Amino acid sequence: MRLRPLFAAGAALGAWPFVEPHFPVVRQVSVPVLPPGWAPLRLLHLSDLHLLPRHTRMSAWIRDLVVHEPDLVVSTGDHVSSADAFGLLADTLGALTADGTPGVLVPGNNDYFTPVRPAPLGYLKGGPPRRRKADLPWDRAVGLLADRGWTDLTHRRTTMQVGGRPVVLTGTDDAHLRRDRYGLVAGPVQGFGIGVTHTPQRALLRSYQRDGHALVLAGHTHGGQLRLPGAGPLVTNCDLQRSRARGLTRGEGGWLHVSAGLGSSPYLPVRFCCRPEVTVLDLVPQAARAGVR
Repeated sequence: MRLRPLFAAGAALGAWPFVEPHFPVVRQVSVPVLPPGWAPLRLLHLSDLHLLPRHTRMSAWIRDLVVHEPDLVVSTGDHVSSADAFGLLADTLGALTADGTPGVLVPGNNDYFTPVRPAPLGYLKGGPPRRRKADLPWDRAVGLLADRGWTDLTHRRTTMQVGGRPVVLTGTDDAHLRRDRYGLVAGPVQGFGIGVTHTPQRALLRSYQRDGHALVLAGHTHGGQLRLPGAGPLVTNCDLQRSRARGLTRGEGGWLHVSAGLGSSPYLPVRFCCRPEVTVLDLVPQAARAGVR
């Protein structure tokens, strides 16, 4: 009889990684990167939705994020897991820009390829992606999103009015697929700049910092997806240090915010100690201190 509570606890622990993905959270972070004298700017950073047509509950949750009244919405890739989800993606992200709020995005590696079942322990081993021909028409999704006020930053540098102030935004294609070509957008930033990419490869972060970007936003890591209490993530699925797998950090390449994302591969729908997330980034002048609320 005494073993029953142990069995129940073990069953609950075994089931939790399949339950945790259904409980997303909104995090709020203060980032001291603005030039002195600037009023704060609010960014909404989301990533790694991995949408399928059945993800209507996630879509509704994302649409409600308008209550945070961001000055800019940034999505850092891996938006879909199927071309059948393009319409849902456009309606979901379109709700965040329907009031005229600007939105910018870059693609992730999974925006080009239909997911495939991974090899056993393949995620934990990391390494380069499997070579195959891109089979998702991502350009079609980009067109749908452009009609809803979104700007594709793939290998593009542009200056936008964000909260009434000029912000330089520089984006690249995905470094995990070795599609990033930073040289196409390289050059010193004139003013206040933010880098936007999917995979936070360290060489790319250094390039952004060298050109004077105050902050880089990325995704891809899923925060490790499986994290051990006291030890952190097992992997980052790129060459980024495990200590920087999610959240706001300052180190090699400068200020970096990595979103743990909202979704996952349909073949690995689990998370442990790493809830799905979006982040409200309150950018403040450099004299202020960074912090998470």
